[in-house]
Amino acid sequence: MLHFSTEQILLIVATLLLVSIFASIASSRLGIPSLLLFLLVGMLAGSDGLGGIYFDDPGVAQFLGVIALIFILFDGGVNTRWSSVRPVLWKGLGLSTLGVFLTALLLGWFSSWLLGFSLLEGFLLGAIVSSTDAAAVFSILRARSVSLKGNLQPLLELESGSNDPMAVFLTLGLVQVLSVPEASPLGLIPMFLQQMLFGVLLGYGLGRGMVTLVNRVRLDYEGLYPVLTLSLVTLSYGITTLLGGNGFLAVYISAIVMGNSEFIHKKSLIRFHEGVAWLMQIMMFLTLGLLVFPSKLGGIVPVGLLIAIFLMCVARPVSVFITLAFTRLNFREKAFLSWVGLRGAVPIILATFPLLAGLPLADTYFNVVFFIVLTSVLIQGTFIPWVSRWLGVDAPVTKKMISPLEFVPTGTSKNDLVEISVPAGSAILGKPIVQMGLPKKVLIVLVSREEEFLMPRGDTILEAGDTLLVLADKDEINVLREQVNTRSGPKE
Repeated sequence: MLHFSTEQILLIVATLLLVSIFASIASSRLGIPSLLLFLLVGMLAGSDGLGGIYFDDPGVAQFLGVIALIFILFDGGVNTRWSSVRPVLWKGLGLSTLGVFLTALLLGWFSSWLLGFSLLEGFLLGAIVSSTDAAAVFSILRARSVSLKGNLQPLLELESGSNDPMAVFLTLGLVQVLSVPEASPLGLIPMFLQQMLFGVLLGYGLGRGMVTLVNRVRLDYEGLYPVLTLSLVTLSYGITTLLGGNGFLAVYISAIVMGNSEFIHKKSLIRFHEGVAWLMQIMMFLTLGLLVFPSKLGGIVPVGLLIAIFLMCVARPVSVFITLAFTRLNFREKAFLSWVGLRGAVPIILATFPLLAGLPLADTYFNVVFFIVLTSVLIQGTFIPWVSRWLGVDAPVTKKMISPLEFVPTGTSKNDLVEISVPAGSAILGKPIVQMGLPKKVLIVLVSREEEFLMPRGDTILEAGDTLLVLADKDEINVLREQVNTRSGPKE
């Protein structure tokens, strides 16, 4: 193994990060996930690539992957609006538990038949690739300017953010069963109940505690608040895991609780954790790219392709249609959910557990899983925009307003700064602001129109597509939203 000085390591890390950042710009034009390009950058820098950096330490890769997954899950949870996911809660939980289990079961059976594995060995391979990747899905949707109708987007958000704990549990449980011959698969049932129950309860309790602590601790320097939340996130994972719960689930639940509560410096802390999540994603994919040896992938291409096709065309669709059989989702929506189940970095991280456990088929697992992820992102990811249009589930994209103002609540403030879009056909169109009859505790601060900001006055007339930046009492926000979204009646 090559040895590098501290200066060389810093130079290599900085160069890889910069190349990855510029690769993300190219990903928007190419219409492929930036995360895939991060992975390719790592492969090019590895021992089989142009960089020639030799890295073959699954333990380090797994350690970095677990840390990255913690902060990626937290960022996903803290940006999840409870009002959006509540209507699809049971559908999302069904897909993230029963759906993951059925995917693992079907793919495990097919893998054991195709590769000559035992059923448990095949089931382990299925468990490793059973979870979907939210980052890969939404990076493609954003890059190709695709939005989704109805509740499809929050459903995908909830499923992708909450299905990793189930995949982690199945993988670790089956690795334990295969490593200890006398262990019984039935022993996984009480372990599952304990991990999920503790994960939910501790996650909720720790989330409430995090909000209280951030609001009540008065730090002399604002820069210490991100440090505080970083420590609380890792603490929630560590405490839950040591007590026998699922630490990843606890982190996700605590993030949802925190994201739907009010705390000091909320917007700046959320932006900070978004940056941390991106750093973790880049670091994780670069590390996994360095870990893989492309020269070893050639022999598994035929079987890897067959398994990937079975996953995309059989295992995922069957699990989605069975799980959502008694819901009101129509065939087109279920078909789109079936197609959009991209695999990402989590399966590659989980593939390191058999390597560290010393299982006989560990190398085969890792190489097959890596190939499945590449195939899933390239094929499914490339055709997501086309499939959404073909199935008629796409919707116009609403461009997010970039506000030049920020409101920092004290934690006990009853006011909030929110963005409200004015739809076509709204009853307020054509009226001056002074005649809108705004609630008393509402102030329109700015109006965003065609990438310009207007200072509103009493005689300002709003147009369809405007985005209002509103400072309002929290109790009045929903009243204003209803007023803006009320359609005007037919003209006489």
